[in-house]
Amino acid sequence: MRKKVLIEGMTCNHCAHHVAEALNEIDGVSNVAVKLEENYALLDVENNDLDAAIKFAVDEAGYKVVGIEGL
Repeated sequence: MRKKVLIEGMTCNHCAHHVAEALNEIDGVSNVAVKLEENYALLDVENNDLDAAIKFAVDEAGYKVVGIEGL
């Protein structure tokens, strides 16, 4: 399943890379692509139960999830 994660707080490519690294560390998440200019990340997840883990990873990286949409 594909997800779009809306993220606040990214201001540079380093921020986007940091978010991508955090999301890639989650078991069940793959194909992470962070779009800095649009303030979101696209990723594939194995199941819908990963939303809390996604939010936690982004928060721990220093950014804020403002929404998660299924695509």
